[in-house]
Amino acid sequence: MYYFTHYDSPIGKLTIASTTKNIIGLWIENQKYFPNITDDIYVNNENISILKKCKRWLDNYFNETPQDISELELSPAGTLSQQKVWNILIKIPYGETMTYGNIAKIISSNTGKMCSRAVGHAVGLNPISIIIPCHRVLGYNNRITGYAGGIDKKIQLLKHEGIDINKLKI
Repeated sequence: MYYFTHYDSPIGKLTIASTTKNIIGLWIENQKYFPNITDDIYVNNENISILKKCKRWLDNYFNETPQDISELELSPAGTLSQQKVWNILIKIPYGETMTYGNIAKIISSNTGKMCSRAVGHAVGLNPISIIIPCHRVLGYNNRITGYAGGIDKKIQLLKHEGIDINKLKI
Protein backbone atom coordinates (compact mmCIF):
# COMPACT_ATOMS: atom_id res chain seq x y z
CA MET A 1 0.00 0.00 0.00
CA TYR A 2 1.11 3.55 -0.74
CA TYR A 3 0.17 6.81 0.92
CA PHE A 4 -0.17 10.33 -0.38
CA THR A 5 -0.80 13.86 0.71
CA HIS A 6 -0.92 17.26 -0.93
CA TYR A 7 1.29 20.27 -0.39
CA ASP A 8 0.46 23.82 -1.45
CA SER A 9 3.66 25.37 -2.80
CA PRO A 10 4.57 28.65 -4.48
CA ILE A 11 4.62 26.80 -7.82
CA GLY A 12 1.24 25.12 -7.28
CA LYS A 13 -0.25 22.06 -5.67
CA LEU A 14 2.15 19.17 -5.16
CA THR A 15 1.28 15.54 -4.51
CA ILE A 16 3.70 13.52 -2.39
CA ALA A 17 3.53 9.71 -2.33
CA SER A 18 5.28 7.26 -0.03
CA THR A 19 5.49 3.87 1.52
CA THR A 20 5.54 3.94 5.32
CA LYS A 21 9.30 4.65 5.17
CA ASN A 22 10.26 6.14 1.78
CA ILE A 23 9.20 8.91 -0.57
CA ILE A 24 8.32 7.34 -3.92
CA GLY A 25 6.87 10.34 -5.73
CA LEU A 26 6.48 14.09 -5.76
CA TRP A 27 4.54 15.59 -8.65
CA ILE A 28 3.40 19.04 -9.64
CA GLU A 29 -0.32 19.10 -10.33
CA ASN A 30 -1.09 18.32 -13.98
CA GLN A 31 2.51 17.52 -14.83
CA LYS A 32 3.31 15.06 -17.57
CA TYR A 33 3.50 11.49 -16.18
CA PHE A 34 1.31 12.39 -13.19
CA PRO A 35 0.18 9.00 -11.86
CA ASN A 36 -3.38 7.95 -11.16
CA ILE A 37 -3.42 8.04 -7.38
CA THR A 38 -7.12 7.45 -7.04
CA ASP A 39 -6.98 3.70 -7.29
CA ASP A 40 -7.00 1.35 -4.34
CA ILE A 41 -3.25 1.20 -3.75
CA TYR A 42 -2.96 4.86 -2.65
CA VAL A 43 -4.47 6.08 0.61
CA ASN A 44 -4.67 9.76 1.50
CA ASN A 45 -2.96 9.98 4.89
CA GLU A 46 -1.02 13.08 5.87
CA ASN A 47 -0.09 11.50 9.23
CA ILE A 48 2.54 9.18 7.78
CA SER A 49 5.84 10.35 9.33
CA ILE A 50 7.84 10.36 6.08
CA LEU A 51 5.16 12.53 4.43
CA LYS A 52 5.32 14.97 7.37
CA LYS A 53 9.11 15.00 7.09
CA CYS A 54 8.86 15.70 3.37
CA LYS A 55 6.48 18.60 3.96
CA ARG A 56 8.94 20.11 6.47
CA TRP A 57 11.72 19.66 3.90
CA LEU A 58 9.59 21.47 1.30
CA ASP A 59 8.68 24.23 3.80
CA ASN A 60 12.38 24.88 4.34
CA TYR A 61 13.19 24.63 0.63
CA PHE A 62 10.52 27.15 -0.33
CA ASN A 63 11.65 29.44 2.51
CA GLU A 64 15.03 29.61 0.74
CA THR A 65 16.86 27.32 3.11
CA PRO A 66 18.76 24.83 0.97
CA GLN A 67 18.01 21.32 2.16
CA ASP A 68 20.16 18.21 2.22
CA ILE A 69 18.51 15.52 0.10
CA SER A 70 19.97 12.85 2.39
CA GLU A 71 17.53 14.00 5.09
CA LEU A 72 14.79 12.13 3.21
CA GLU A 73 14.55 8.44 2.47
CA LEU A 74 13.91 8.25 -1.29
CA SER A 75 12.91 5.23 -3.32
CA PRO A 76 12.17 6.28 -6.90
CA ALA A 77 11.13 3.36 -9.12
CA GLY A 78 12.94 3.16 -12.43
CA THR A 79 15.34 1.26 -14.63
CA LEU A 80 19.04 0.96 -13.83
CA SER A 81 19.80 3.64 -16.46
CA GLN A 82 17.22 5.99 -14.96
CA GLN A 83 18.61 5.38 -11.46
CA LYS A 84 22.09 6.32 -12.70
CA VAL A 85 20.77 9.61 -14.04
CA TRP A 86 18.75 10.38 -10.90
CA ASN A 87 21.81 9.66 -8.71
CA ILE A 88 23.68 12.37 -10.63
CA LEU A 89 20.76 14.80 -10.32
CA ILE A 90 20.87 14.41 -6.54
CA LYS A 91 24.47 15.65 -6.60
CA ILE A 92 23.71 18.91 -8.44
CA PRO A 93 24.00 21.54 -5.70
CA TYR A 94 21.24 23.99 -4.86
CA GLY A 95 21.55 27.05 -7.10
CA GLU A 96 23.65 25.30 -9.74
CA THR A 97 22.84 23.65 -13.04
CA MET A 98 24.18 20.93 -15.32
CA THR A 99 23.42 20.03 -18.93
CA TYR A 100 22.01 16.79 -20.29
CA GLY A 101 25.28 16.42 -22.20
CA ASN A 102 27.36 16.74 -19.03
CA ILE A 103 25.30 14.03 -17.37
CA ALA A 104 25.69 11.77 -20.42
CA LYS A 105 29.48 12.26 -20.31
CA ILE A 106 29.62 11.40 -16.60
CA ILE A 107 27.63 8.21 -17.11
CA SER A 108 29.56 7.27 -20.24
CA SER A 109 32.91 7.69 -18.51
CA ASN A 110 31.79 5.61 -15.52
CA THR A 111 29.59 2.84 -16.84
CA GLY A 112 29.29 2.88 -20.61
CA LYS A 113 27.62 4.93 -23.31
CA MET A 114 24.56 7.06 -22.78
CA CYS A 115 23.41 9.82 -25.09
CA SER A 116 21.90 13.15 -24.10
CA ARG A 117 18.53 12.06 -25.45
CA ALA A 118 18.46 9.03 -23.12
CA VAL A 119 19.45 11.29 -20.23
CA GLY A 120 16.61 13.66 -21.16
CA HIS A 121 14.14 10.80 -21.16
CA ALA A 122 15.30 9.64 -17.71
CA VAL A 123 15.19 13.20 -16.35
CA GLY A 124 11.64 13.59 -17.69
CA LEU A 125 10.54 10.41 -15.93
CA ASN A 126 11.98 11.45 -12.56
CA PRO A 127 9.16 10.57 -10.13
CA ILE A 128 10.41 12.78 -7.29
CA SER A 129 10.44 16.32 -8.69
CA ILE A 130 12.14 19.17 -6.82
CA ILE A 131 13.82 16.85 -4.29
CA ILE A 132 15.60 14.98 -7.08
CA PRO A 133 16.31 18.29 -8.82
CA CYS A 134 15.55 17.67 -12.48
CA HIS A 135 14.75 21.40 -12.81
CA ARG A 136 18.51 22.05 -12.54
CA VAL A 137 19.19 20.29 -15.84
CA LEU A 138 19.60 22.44 -18.93
CA GLY A 139 19.86 21.68 -22.62
CA TYR A 140 22.77 22.28 -24.94
CA ASN A 141 24.33 25.72 -24.60
CA ASN A 142 22.47 26.34 -21.31
CA ARG A 143 19.04 26.35 -22.90
CA ILE A 144 16.02 25.99 -20.61
CA THR A 145 14.31 22.98 -22.13
CA GLY A 146 11.64 20.47 -21.24
CA TYR A 147 10.27 20.00 -17.79
CA ALA A 148 7.45 17.57 -17.00
CA GLY A 149 5.92 20.16 -14.65
CA GLY A 150 6.07 22.86 -17.34
CA ILE A 151 8.79 25.29 -18.41
CA ASP A 152 7.14 28.05 -16.35
CA LYS A 153 7.57 25.94 -13.19
CA LYS A 154 11.17 25.14 -14.09
CA ILE A 155 11.91 28.85 -14.48
CA GLN A 156 10.23 29.58 -11.13
CA LEU A 157 12.35 26.93 -9.39
CA LEU A 158 15.58 28.15 -11.01
CA LYS A 159 14.80 31.75 -10.00
CA HIS A 160 13.89 30.57 -6.50
CA GLU A 161 17.37 29.03 -6.20
CA GLY A 162 19.00 32.28 -7.26
CA ILE A 163 19.95 31.24 -10.77
CA ASP A 164 20.08 34.23 -13.14
CA ILE A 165 17.83 33.02 -15.94
CA ASN A 166 18.79 36.07 -18.00
CA LYS A 167 22.10 34.27 -18.62
CA LEU A 168 20.23 31.23 -19.93
CA LYS A 169 18.50 30.71 -23.23
CA ILE A 170 14.78 30.13 -23.25
